[in-house]
Amino acid sequence: MRNVHVWKTVDEGGEKREARAERFGGKWRFQAKRRSETVWTYYDSPSLEDLESLRDILWRKYQRKRLPWDDVASLDKMLEERRPHPSNPSDPSGTEDTQ
Repeated sequence: MRNVHVWKTVDEGGEKREARAERFGGKWRFQAKRRSETVWTYYDSPSLEDLESLRDILWRKYQRKRLPWDDVASLDKMLEERRPHPSNPSDPSGTEDTQ
C-alpha cells in the first residue's frame, strides 16, 4: 500500500500548487505541480516550506496512529540538516572571537 502525503497551497499570484511526498525504501520522494502545468516536477532537495508542511501532516497522521514514528523521525532529521544553525548559540551574529 502506497502512503502518499498530499497538500495544496496558493502562491502570491493566486495559482494553486499541489505537492506530494512518498517514503519508499527509506528515502523520501517529493513532487509538485501547479494547476497550469501538465507534468509533475520531482525534487531532490525540496524547499524548507514544503518540508515543514509535510512535517505537520505527518505529525497529525502519527497522532491518529496512521503512520509509523520512523517516518516522522526521518523527516525531522532532514529538517535538522536543512535549517540554519548558528556556529555559536551565545553569539547571534554567527562570528566567534578567535583570540
